[in-house]
Amino acid sequence: MRAKDLMTSDFDFISGEATVREALELMNQTRVHCLIVQPRDEYDGHGIITDRDIVYKVIATGGSLDKAHVHQVMTKPMFFVEPLHDIRAVARLLRAHKLTRAPVVEVGKIIGIVSITDIVRHIQ
Repeated sequence: MRAKDLMTSDFDFISGEATVREALELMNQTRVHCLIVQPRDEYDGHGIITDRDIVYKVIATGGSLDKAHVHQVMTKPMFFVEPLHDIRAVARLLRAHKLTRAPVVEVGKIIGIVSITDIVRHIQ
């Protein structure tokens, strides 16, 4: 089984300047657990903000959803996987870096996201 077989193409982008509340509202509205953070310029890379980032880095520390910005709590750099990566290799990557998901990139473009939940749901 490959990353492309398990990935979800249901994801969205957000600016790093957005507040964490705006990110949370977009996540709830679109029913996703993460957002890809857009690069600031052509020399910057993408980031990712997850529900886990929000809970651990803002809510648990008593931070303000309205004062914290996405770029302050996002995970960066991101680890990408390719569509043809074997899912066991993806699982090892996620474990090694203590991640819950990784974007799937094809020809420099994010085409989906594969998560540990996707892996667990499909492994038999």
